[in-house]
Amino acid sequence: MLTAQTVRPQDLTARDRAAWMALRASSELFQSPLLGPDFAAAVARVRPDAAVAVIRKDGKAVGFLPHHRRPHGLARPIGAPFSDYHALVAEPGLDGVQALKLAGLREYRFSALLDPHRAFGQTTAEEGAFAIAIGPSESAGADHLEALRAGSPKRFKNVRRLDHKLEREVGPVVLIAPDRDRAAFDAMLAWKRAQFYRTGMTDVFAPRWATGLMTRLFEQGEGRLKGLMITLQVAGKPAVMHFGIREDDRYHPWIASQDETLAAYSPGQVFLWRAIEAMPSLGLRWYDLAAGHDHYKTPYASRTVPIAEGQVRTAPGLEAEAWRLAEAALGVGGAARVRRRLDQIASVELTLNGRLRGLAQAVAMRARRDASRPRNQIPAEG
Repeated sequence: MLTAQTVRPQDLTARDRAAWMALRASSELFQSPLLGPDFAAAVARVRPDAAVAVIRKDGKAVGFLPHHRRPHGLARPIGAPFSDYHALVAEPGLDGVQALKLAGLREYRFSALLDPHRAFGQTTAEEGAFAIAIGPSESAGADHLEALRAGSPKRFKNVRRLDHKLEREVGPVVLIAPDRDRAAFDAMLAWKRAQFYRTGMTDVFAPRWATGLMTRLFEQGEGRLKGLMITLQVAGKPAVMHFGIREDDRYHPWIASQDETLAAYSPGQVFLWRAIEAMPSLGLRWYDLAAGHDHYKTPYASRTVPIAEGQVRTAPGLEAEAWRLAEAALGVGGAARVRRRLDQIASVELTLNGRLRGLAQAVAMRARRDASRPRNQIPAEG
């Protein structure tokens, strides 16, 4: 007999936490730091709507769905929009739709679902995220780089050339890992927010809870789950920074930010080369690159992670019909882009005023981009 109990992440019993960790061990896809009880508890410290649905079979915990419980039975992945991976962490054979019903959820929306046991059946829009995986030896990072160089000698000869040129023309190049400098962390967030403004993207760090989550994790330097910032310094100043969370030997960066005045040197390429080389000394064997920007990530990745985008409904609603009308008017691709933007705004903004402000900013940004585009230029998708 299946039952469901919904609790706050910090209210999980020690027994349930142990059961969750044991279920994660059933698949490599469940090993992401984003899929454990510690990340759910970290999000719960800054968001009041964080919850975990615990699915039990004859009293035994067989599944965990961390989520944000929104009005009308809508569930979003825990930590959205920073939930680059999310899942129903469960034993094989558990029916995901039944689990949602038991938890009183009408709809579960996902953008990067990991579903190794097909709890939700055949999901739509599958694609691949990227990761760098290396072996346990002290030379594993250098070995991975050597394999990359052998496979694409021209590309990676150019990376080394850029590294030397940066050092020669600007100043000494040093990788700082971990970087505990709060001023550098603040600069990284400022650079990223400036990038959002330039590109017309939603500023996911505008709400207090989002910057609060990042800051708390940055300051949490101890324990199994903690923040990790890696910085490429050039001439004593930050040039490129990655920040995210690590759990044991896995690292998942959220933020990649760089000094735009050094863009001509492609410092991001130099950063990745040096970061991969440093992975063994940091105790890392897995470096997530997530999805998107394939041209930038594919050359470095050694693993592809299957993810899916979509939603699962347990009850019909008017929204499905509304999106069918939107697809008819905008086309499938256009409606999907609008939905992603609206979902991102709704994920990060918790109040109606915040969502209206985010929508107004998105419209204003799009108008600004359209006004700056030459009249004879065909609009790019997105």
